Amino acid sequence: MLVLLPPSETKREGGEGPAIDLDALALSVLTPQRSVVIDALVALSADPVAAARVLKLSARQRGDIAHNAVLRSAATMPAVDRYTGVLYDAMDAAVLPAAARRWLGAHAMIHSAPFGPVGALDGIPSYRLAAGASLPGIAPLRRVWADAVSSALEGAAPSFVLDMRSEAYVALGPVPAGIPSAYVRVVTEAEGSAVRALNHFNKHAKGAFVRTLAEGRPAAQTPAGLCRWAQTRGWMLRPGRPGELELVV
Repeated sequence: MLVLLPPSETKREGGEGPAIDLDALALSVLTPQRSVVIDALVALSADPVAAARVLKLSARQRGDIAHNAVLRSAATMPAVDRYTGVLYDAMDAAVLPAAARRWLGAHAMIHSAPFGPVGALDGIPSYRLAAGASLPGIAPLRRVWADAVSSALEGAAPSFVLDMRSEAYVALGPVPAGIPSAYVRVVTEAEGSAVRALNHFNKHAKGAFVRTLAEGRPAAQTPAGLCRWAQTRGWMLRPGRPGELELVV
């Protein structure tokens, strides 16, 4: 099983790891695309005014331009520790047992805009780039990433993919049709029918569920098997619309 997660706009600064090694990241076939996006982001950062405009940064966020300027040389930390916010706070990966972190490293990827999907334990620097940004000098990110990521996922050939990304990141790398997959929607019961959970509860539930996965390290190889396993851990995960699972909170 491969779990695909979205990134977060908020991140921890600093890190103790060496500069990013693109060839050492998961799905190393994406190194050419990663280089193209990183180089464009670094070049944009040479003009802080243009960078703030292109990246749609507020005055408070403009310090992130300096992070982008040193993407290739900055210190790194594991991706699952780099991101903060509701989903990653609920996962709280920093305090997971070593075996649970190893499970994340083997079974979870976080889909970022500058690096594509990276392993949960892959070292990445701090950055600022959203899925919808258009960087000068290169094609729109969807054209840079979509086919390349889909091909890379096909090559990785996971038994099935649990897709917990936001729709913006799904567009940057759809799961190939030949790989069994399920897109997760967080829902809540309201007067006998399910409605989609609000953003905070959506993110919190996904983070807490991934923490349960890491702690329990399920052997499930199909969506149906994962639903049965989730029930033993107190979660209601059930079939939804075709190609989707509903995580009920």
